[in-house]
Amino acid sequence: MAIFTSIATAITGALFGGSALAASLIGGALAFGAKLAIGKLTQQKQQKRKYTAVQGEIQFGGDVPVGTLYGVGKTKGQRTFYAKWGSGNKWNAEVFVLANGWCDGLEPYVYIYGEKKALVSRPVIGNEVANYHIEGFVNGSGDPVLTIRFYDGRPGQQVDQKLVDVTATLGNKWKSTSVNAGICYVVVERIYSDKLFGSKGRPELEFVLRGLREYDPRKDSTVAGGSGPQRLNMPSTWVHTKSPAVHRLNYQLGLRALISGRTLIGEGKSLGQIDLATYFVAMNVCDTLRANGKKTYECSLFVSGDDDHTEVLKQFDDAMAGYGLNRRGLSGVIPGAPQIPVKDLTTADIPIDRAKDVQFRPSAFERFNHLSGQFTSIESMWNPESLKPVYVNADIAADGRNRQTSIDFLQVTDPDIAQYLLNIRYRQNRMGGKATVPVSRRFGLAVQEGEWITWRGKSWLISEWRADDRLRITLVLSETSAAIYDDDDIEPGPIVIPPTPPINPSLLSTVQNFNVAVGMINGAQGYDTPALVFTWTPPDDPTITAVRFVYQIEGTTELFEDQCTSPEDGLFRTTKNVVSGKVYNARATITTVPDRLRTFTPWMTTAQATGLQTLLTGLQQLQDDALNRFKELQQEMDEFFRPRLVELLDAFSLEGAVGQIERQQIVASIGDALAQITEERRVRVSENEATAQFLRYLQASLGTTNARLIDEETVRASADSALASSITSLDAEVDGNLARIIQEETARANGDSSLATSINGVSADFNGRFAQGLVKFEAVAAPTGVDARFSVLLRAGTSQSFKVSGFYVELYTEGGVQKSRMAVQADQFLVTSGNSRQYPMVFENGELKLAIANIGTVNAGLLQSLNGKMKINLNTGTIEIFS
Repeated sequence: MAIFTSIATAITGALFGGSALAASLIGGALAFGAKLAIGKLTQQKQQKRKYTAVQGEIQFGGDVPVGTLYGVGKTKGQRTFYAKWGSGNKWNAEVFVLANGWCDGLEPYVYIYGEKKALVSRPVIGNEVANYHIEGFVNGSGDPVLTIRFYDGRPGQQVDQKLVDVTATLGNKWKSTSVNAGICYVVVERIYSDKLFGSKGRPELEFVLRGLREYDPRKDSTVAGGSGPQRLNMPSTWVHTKSPAVHRLNYQLGLRALISGRTLIGEGKSLGQIDLATYFVAMNVCDTLRANGKKTYECSLFVSGDDDHTEVLKQFDDAMAGYGLNRRGLSGVIPGAPQIPVKDLTTADIPIDRAKDVQFRPSAFERFNHLSGQFTSIESMWNPESLKPVYVNADIAADGRNRQTSIDFLQVTDPDIAQYLLNIRYRQNRMGGKATVPVSRRFGLAVQEGEWITWRGKSWLISEWRADDRLRITLVLSETSAAIYDDDDIEPGPIVIPPTPPINPSLLSTVQNFNVAVGMINGAQGYDTPALVFTWTPPDDPTITAVRFVYQIEGTTELFEDQCTSPEDGLFRTTKNVVSGKVYNARATITTVPDRLRTFTPWMTTAQATGLQTLLTGLQQLQDDALNRFKELQQEMDEFFRPRLVELLDAFSLEGAVGQIERQQIVASIGDALAQITEERRVRVSENEATAQFLRYLQASLGTTNARLIDEETVRASADSALASSITSLDAEVDGNLARIIQEETARANGDSSLATSINGVSADFNGRFAQGLVKFEAVAAPTGVDARFSVLLRAGTSQSFKVSGFYVELYTEGGVQKSRMAVQADQFLVTSGNSRQYPMVFENGELKLAIANIGTVNAGLLQSLNGKMKINLNTGTIEIFS
């Protein structure tokens, strides 16, 4: 076995010049910085401080570590200078350092005395980059009494000459050499006003800063794969961003002192120590727009020179649901997005003489089933706000009890992004399989940490790649799935193509000899699905990592896409968005690493229409549609039984309105006995809206026994909308056992649509058991179509589990075409004629049971006898008879 040690030494010398570092890497493990599952959820409890986009305390003096801001954040700054002058010291000036480094600017507002005030631009008077006064802080003559001079920290910035001049005769002087080069700061100057400041005291400002301008190698033409004017050694070409991947790269490169070049903040690495290929992918993932028009990942973070590098990098990793990576000594990052597995691990790739450790499902104590968290809300003045908790009843039942924890995303200010991250971290925690698997050298040398592979029908992330001194390779795997990054209400993230080393890009711009044809993919039990078959000449170009296909139904404009990540195959089949009986047009292009000029092939057309789709595929789509609709009905039931009248009364008030209220009440009470009738009439009008409301409340109660009837009627009209609604609620309650009936009717119209709904709901709760029913009729008319639905939903159970049954009938619009549908959710669906001599038609356990069928034409795939002795495959034209 000594030969393998020699091979390892040879590889070490060839790749790394025989360094001791390289030998340790080959002979040991390459550390992957991913802390999966429970580690990610517990890390924040171990932090020394909260990492956030807010610096919430004024810092004083010079004994403060250097700090800066990545992204956009709120700060009170570090006060480094104060002076007062003039008659009665009426004039005051303060200098606040906001961040180190060249920053982008101030957002057009500040917070003062707990209020948000606009910054109003003024002409610059000296060397400052921008000059502002604060909205509302002016004297009787209209002159501002509170001004801000902003310096962005660029190299070569000049001194604030006005501050030098006004403090020249004071004991505390602002020196002409105090240019604060490389420091972003503001000079806040105020003239005392008893009216504006007297009762409130000295104003405390909170600035919203657009932080560091940062280097993005994708926009640097001198970097392989980059294109643009940015240069690493020219900060004037850098731009501001909120991308977590760009933040992470710039933190690893470090913020350096202008003269000494010493690293003030960050790790101080060089580009040669960075795995730029992984960063390019991560940056593109972060910048990808989701369906809501927002970027996939954004974050902002205050850091200081005293912060632990690992903790800071984790904040950037968490903000893109990713993991830090140390690959062959290079620092990189894997973003939160699905990858295409690079290889399939088979039994032939696993040496049988070496032990492996596999844990497909961790214990319940290693997983959580209820995850909550917070984010930094700009709307609530940059304070933390709670996200919607993520939990799954099926997971709670599987674990045996509620296991709750929290993870905060205080570096994220967009609620949609933070909620998406919380969902991802929950799913990563639940996907808990782990394995340590020895592999062959052929397989091990073809993969690297951070990539996905498939094994035993699952996707796995290579979280660690190890090789001993005999070049025996072991992979540490963590279970993963593309479903982690998918959400019903959130656009799935982009596909990540595993990077390869840059190669000369002056090669093919597209595939050669491309064509498209129709085909069928055989499924189980003889069922077939129509498919498109793309063919091309396999390219002899390792920089081509995928072939992308764009196709459409002939005569339509909607485009569909798919891709093949094995360009050398020369053939790819897809069923994605392929329907029966249609002629398709298609064209192709390529994906390359590094990126380069690419072109599309000419449009090609299938010679014939696609074949007929067999039964199962169509049924699967219908099942998905029906299940999604029943989920919507359950959500409507949840919302319907929450308190209704409080919401309506809270919404009644109109700003700047006038109105009248008339109230009548009859009350009688003796001891715990109470009876009352209350009637209230309200009218309210404003320039833009008129509202009238009638409320009737009847109550009779005695101790823990309570009966209520509440009736509310509302009409509202504005310039472009009208609303009429009526709600009646009947409650009967004894010792917490509650029976309730709610009726709600609504008619609404505006310039774009009209809507009418009628809902009846009943609910009964007794000692932790409940039963609910909801009947709803809804009609909608809009430019996109006319829809109507009638639905009945029943639900009963306990606080731990419940059962749902119901049906709906609907008219709906799909692709501009009016359609109808009826769906039933039940364990057993039965149709009977009422004649005891005729058996009913029953659908149960996925089977349709029918005693007698009189059918004119049968379209089928496979016919077989109940005992399995005869099979007729109508698709293949075969008959099998077994003895």
